[in-house]
Amino acid sequence: MVTIKEIAQRSGYSPATVSRLLNNDQTLSVTQTTRNKILKVANQLGYWKDRKKPAVAPTIALLFRMNNQEQLQDSYFASLKDALLKTIEDAGMQVKVFQYAEELIDQAEEFQGFLCVGDDNVELNVFKRLHRLLPAGVFVDTDPLPHLFDSVQPNLSMTVRDALEQFADAGYQRIAFIGGIGPQIGKRPRQRDSRETAFRVVAEELEFKQADVFSSGSFSVLNGRQLGEAAIKQYGDQLPEGFLIASDTLSVGVLQAFNDAGVIVPRDTSIISINNSDIAEYVSPPLSTYNINQKVISRMALNILRDAIANPERPHVHALVDTNLIMRESFKLK
Repeated sequence: MVTIKEIAQRSGYSPATVSRLLNNDQTLSVTQTTRNKILKVANQLGYWKDRKKPAVAPTIALLFRMNNQEQLQDSYFASLKDALLKTIEDAGMQVKVFQYAEELIDQAEEFQGFLCVGDDNVELNVFKRLHRLLPAGVFVDTDPLPHLFDSVQPNLSMTVRDALEQFADAGYQRIAFIGGIGPQIGKRPRQRDSRETAFRVVAEELEFKQADVFSSGSFSVLNGRQLGEAAIKQYGDQLPEGFLIASDTLSVGVLQAFNDAGVIVPRDTSIISINNSDIAEYVSPPLSTYNINQKVISRMALNILRDAIANPERPHVHALVDTNLIMRESFKLK
């Protein structure tokens, strides 16, 4: 069993200071650097393995890799950030927000772990450096580096399956998917978004007569409008009976394109979307969309991070959270 003395020797602080910190002595006054160094050594040596989980709340970072323009394009990430910060605050933990991984690397010694939102343009070498300095990390909503960090994300493959079953059960035979492209990770080619991949697989399995894909660009209103216009150009007045759209933000743009072309939803075609963002209820018609419970995702992410900090030798954990369909007027039962 790891002792206070061993931690004191490894960290360079007195056994008394180490003991008071690990026993959550509220009268102890030490710098944040001292606090984190002692807790990091305790975690590395496995101090908590045979004891109760630490009562000392770790100091963590939130790496929010979304710029203001991206947040304006897709409000989902702004609300996810708010949910994470609220969850961290409710847990009584200290947090600092970073936009760039390099900034977090420079200040890594101040933290015991981090949460990360945003997976596009992930530089593998940068995150390898971060992993060496701060191995306890959880990607939230995505899973770009499963060999380095934990993750929590919505179960989008199951979401797509459920949506296509909704179409099939309602008697739809001709459907289409509208989505964006997957993230850029290092120098690897961009991968298909998981929603598009699931659509292709499940649509073939359910034997739809027609299942087309319109997928390119970002998850923005403008791109949704452009993809909607491309669908109208391809189909004319013979639109598919239903569209599955990868996000509410894209759906808003698609609805704009349909409105300009005189396409009335759900009379001419139905839409099922994903996210259940605030705007979904107020567009015309209100969107039938899958709710992603960001509070649950945030709570699970923080719990997994705390476990990773306390148990640094454990395998990586990757959790999926199911979604549920909020039925509104954009989807018509035949």
